[in-house]
Amino acid sequence: MQTSPVTSEQFSQSVLAVPPLARNRDLSICRNNNEKIIRHIEAGGVSMLLYGGNANLYHARVSEYAELLELLSDVAADDTLMIPSVGPAYGSMMDQADVLKGTEFPTAMVLPTKVVMTEPGLMTGFRHFVEAINRPAVLYIKEEGYISPEGAADLVEDGLVAFVKYAIVRDDPAQDDYLERLVDKVDPSRICSGIGEQPAMTHMTKFRCVGYTSGCVCINPGLSQKMLAAVVRRDYDAAEAIRKQFIPLEDLRNAIHPIRVLHEAITLSEIAASGPHLPLLSGVADSAHPRIKAAAQALKVIN
Repeated sequence: MQTSPVTSEQFSQSVLAVPPLARNRDLSICRNNNEKIIRHIEAGGVSMLLYGGNANLYHARVSEYAELLELLSDVAADDTLMIPSVGPAYGSMMDQADVLKGTEFPTAMVLPTKVVMTEPGLMTGFRHFVEAINRPAVLYIKEEGYISPEGAADLVEDGLVAFVKYAIVRDDPAQDDYLERLVDKVDPSRICSGIGEQPAMTHMTKFRCVGYTSGCVCINPGLSQKMLAAVVRRDYDAAEAIRKQFIPLEDLRNAIHPIRVLHEAITLSEIAASGPHLPLLSGVADSAHPRIKAAAQALKVIN
């Protein structure tokens, strides 16, 4: 596992994969199937993985956190960056900080929530977490009202942020006043597009974001890597042609539920058995399985 700090250059070399977390029937973490998922992603050339929303760490037990960290560090290839997440509750993130500070993970992401919080309170909690683990954390901006561009800039300027994961969904990603303000105040080389392949090229070209995260990269990592490479070399026609091939599965994720559909797609495309969803989530309807299976299997075999 990579133990050195995250650099901006890494984002031009690898998509940041955001995988599900496979579980056994009793909801315990399944080492075997998580290793299968990680090996599949690494085999496609991806060397950065982030365990957050798609892994449903929002509802993970703090008591299993040490087991998760041990799994990720043990299974990762020597040059693979593993980023776990913490929170979103303050108490959870500080308990998880006690576990993290004894490990060599170079960073962790703070999961966002707008429930019972204020921006000054968030910034204080973020600072407390970073001070506790003695390394910068990933700031995840998922919706308006969580933190202002000015607040994000303050955290970055104080050396608390490894990078920003920007994931506010817009009908037209090219029209984004918040992101305009954010890149004006924070160096875009510190901001990663956080919503998959669909807005990635716009975020990387118009707003100069440094790279992108993806869930569907877990199905076909090699294809997503080709899209990233095309954007980096400014072959936008090639990148656009690749982007379109992710649309069928992404449309299902948007129509049903992004986390739940990706979780099922891992199983239905026969990459690994992702197992049951950790409550408070639940599986998708059986009637949706044929559509998810068809889209995932079609995406998986594209060269």
